[in-house]
Amino acid sequence: MTPSVPTTETPRVNKATLDTLLPELTALRRQIHQHPEIGFEEWQTARLIASTLTQWGIEVTTDIGGTGVVATLKGRYPGSGCLGLRADMDALYIHEQTGLPYASAHTGKMHACGHDGHVTMLLGAARYLSLHPDFAGTVHFIFQPAEEGLGGAPAMLNDGLLERFPCDALYGLHNKPGVPLGTFALRAGPMLCASDTWQVVFRGTGGHGGSGAHLSIDPTLPAAQFISALQTIVSRNVPAMESAVLSIGHIQAGDANAPNVIPDSVRIKGTGRSYSPAIRELLASRLETLAQHCAEGYGARAEVTYDYQYPVLVNDADATDRAIRAAHTVASVNPNMTPLLGAEDFAYMLEQRPGAFMMVGNGDTAALHTPHYDFNDDLIPVGVQYWAALVYQELKSA
Repeated sequence: MTPSVPTTETPRVNKATLDTLLPELTALRRQIHQHPEIGFEEWQTARLIASTLTQWGIEVTTDIGGTGVVATLKGRYPGSGCLGLRADMDALYIHEQTGLPYASAHTGKMHACGHDGHVTMLLGAARYLSLHPDFAGTVHFIFQPAEEGLGGAPAMLNDGLLERFPCDALYGLHNKPGVPLGTFALRAGPMLCASDTWQVVFRGTGGHGGSGAHLSIDPTLPAAQFISALQTIVSRNVPAMESAVLSIGHIQAGDANAPNVIPDSVRIKGTGRSYSPAIRELLASRLETLAQHCAEGYGARAEVTYDYQYPVLVNDADATDRAIRAAHTVASVNPNMTPLLGAEDFAYMLEQRPGAFMMVGNGDTAALHTPHYDFNDDLIPVGVQYWAALVYQELKSA
């Protein structure tokens, strides 16, 4: 049967339909929250996503870039346009302390960044649009693994994501605690920073912490000097008008059961954040120099690695305008959000296609990446409406 001719007006989201979907979506979100999985291990999450979409009659492809899932939905009207909407799936190595009835069942793993909610909002959009496919063209719903530092986006891209599922533009959405519920924010151009990981291992000879301290080369001494000196890189080497961060996230040395033993090595790991390529190189260079000089001063050795990871996330100007128009149909939008020193591997996808990454307020909740965080279920309908509005707007039949 030939589809009826669509009206020239952009369809509006049917709130009655959305309300009927919310109980199921909320249950799905809490099920995902209770069973968090680390990057490239999201097998149960991927199966749940795929089986749910299949039950809804939506075409599904699995195992893209490891555990990635892509669902494809065509509108009721003919059209060649194609959008990619992306959500991340992975959890973090954090021990949950929320005390919620659906808290993590896996000790030491937790959905502390809201990826459970991101998945749910995109699932909700897929379900809603399958019931109201009043658009022309194709939508690919991209469920990406391993956003938290492991590079799930390049893994999907290297597995032919955009060749197998062509997209004219790509869009992403992330919750933000401390911002009023449902308030959107983004900016054109650079919005999230480049993110790198570094490690320094100071090596000495160790020894007896009492009678033999003078015979050892104690690696804790250059490590302590390095930890203090590290912060001078940003305060004294980076121009004041530039943005940069160097933080330490892990220190390991010796054995807690042997406090009288000087260890033979100290391992320090951290992150580097920046926007400018020149500043990125500066951080790596100065970190290496400081580590080597601290080690030399105490007769120790330093082994330094600096791994360049996520690039700067850059929103396309035209796609940003389009995202703003769609979000305005749902709630208020801040179109000039202050750039953040957080990072996102969706940046890799935006290097391949124009698009925009949007933040949306999670309300007055605990901060991301903390053991008391929980995604706000009241945000689910907001996200579904935004995704649906964007599809209706961008894949509107002429």
